Amino acid sequence: MSTTRREERHDATARRRRELLEAADRVVLRDGPGASMNAIAAEAGITKPILYRHFGDKGGLYRALATRHTDALLDALRAALDAPAERRERVAATLDTYLAAIEARPQVYRFLMHPAEGGTTGERSFDIGRHSAPLLRRLGEELAEVIAERVDLGPGGAGTARVWGHGIVGMMHAAGDWWLGERPCSRPELVRDLTDLLWGRLATSADVKDGPGF
Repeated sequence: MSTTRREERHDATARRRRELLEAADRVVLRDGPGASMNAIAAEAGITKPILYRHFGDKGGLYRALATRHTDALLDALRAALDAPAERRERVAATLDTYLAAIEARPQVYRFLMHPAEGGTTGERSFDIGRHSAPLLRRLGEELAEVIAERVDLGPGGAGTARVWGHGIVGMMHAAGDWWLGERPCSRPELVRDLTDLLWGRLATSADVKDGPGF
């Protein structure tokens, strides 16, 4: 097969894969964690075996969708971190960018982070930790790189940046997950309080009562 023919075939396959992911996105937006391979295949106008041919199983489709959405989220987070503003404002904007993303597409968030909540009987083995943990690790590593590039942390800074990156992602994920489920406050209020925490308010706040402190 000629190089041109191989390139055309590769481009056609990549285009078809994008179309299938867009069909999957539509189903996820509608069904959230309950999105099934059957529903996605029907939305794409194909049979399930053809969907399996492209992604293998629901885990393969999940990983492809996770990469697609994580890439978009990381681009938005980098833009917030690079905005021409004071550092505290950029921290707040970064937190708000993450929370705005999960608020705008809660079904996508739940599909990516809580896949075990849905699915057909044959898809119950789709384990949440096995699939969502790599997504969070990737976010942590990517944020660590951004921190290391933009903040002078001195000797051993790369290691500190990794601790901060994974710590911030863990905080955003846990706080965002709780907030999205209960809505105990507005998004601006949550952003303000999380920014205060990152900005060291815990260290400068007085203890409520006498004792060894926090």
